[in-house]
Amino acid sequence: MPELRKDPVVGRWVIISIERGKRPSDYASPSHKRRVAGFCPFCPGNEYTTPDEIISFRDDSGNWSLRVVPNKFPALQIDGQLEKLGEGIYDKMSGIGAHEVIIETPDHFSSLSTMPRKGVEDVLWAYYKRIKDLKNDKRLKYVLVFKNEGEAAGASLEHTHSQLIALPIIPKLVREEINSARNYYEMKERCIFCDIIQQELEDGRRIICENELYLAIAPYAPRAPFETWILPKSHQSHFCPPDNSFGLLAEILQRILKQIDKLLDIPPYNYILHTSPFSDENNEYYHWHIEFVPKLTKIAGFEWGSGFYINPTPPEEAARYMREVEI
Repeated sequence: MPELRKDPVVGRWVIISIERGKRPSDYASPSHKRRVAGFCPFCPGNEYTTPDEIISFRDDSGNWSLRVVPNKFPALQIDGQLEKLGEGIYDKMSGIGAHEVIIETPDHFSSLSTMPRKGVEDVLWAYYKRIKDLKNDKRLKYVLVFKNEGEAAGASLEHTHSQLIALPIIPKLVREEINSARNYYEMKERCIFCDIIQQELEDGRRIICENELYLAIAPYAPRAPFETWILPKSHQSHFCPPDNSFGLLAEILQRILKQIDKLLDIPPYNYILHTSPFSDENNEYYHWHIEFVPKLTKIAGFEWGSGFYINPTPPEEAARYMREVEI
């Protein structure tokens, strides 16, 4: 019988359609194996086609391994005054913010799954450095880091990259998580994410992998098959490098991506980084995390109309399939 499961953080319900029970081989996803490169603005030699870089990581010879540049077609603009206006019952504000692209490697045919571990660690450092710098802009309240990998996941260029958008408001989904986590803390004086981590470690069925500092789980009520969360085991309210290193986070992130690539034949995917807002970075109730979702199913009329998600692969089975992958 199908199950209705409630996400304990935001209260969102999902339908786990056990009778549809899909195995990894049942998903026909458009693989995004990289093709022979035509002209690519992110490849070495074509730097002139991108806006001036914000930061870069370079070797002693000046060759870059990572670049951060403004998005050539930004969703928001960094220049201007933040103005909030009313129009009758409606509210609006000027489109102030930042939209940046993290070009993760000069190698057109590489990915976070295949590049050297140090490269993945550098990507995480770039996220951290840009969030820290954008915090200094008092117009901004939040930075959302995200990755669209593959055309079906929204990527317009196949050269591996991720993005960030800095906003003058806190996104609704993040605010829902924060408010729910704060309410839980007020009732129990504990972080809900810490409690989830403890329960998942005791249960074991939804654990995918772990290392000394981080845990990867299939969440109890996943919106999509093979949805995965990566969380620090100890309480950390905002994204930062413990002991001045992202080595172990790079290790577990790359391991998840390698498992997914092998299990599902390099599917397109999205991941997002949720962290505390600038105004309350250090708190006891919220816990930063990465949410990873392969693009295996489509959002259709029922999902749009009801807010429910239908997931044909129970998270316990997804976690087991992931654990069984040899990399």
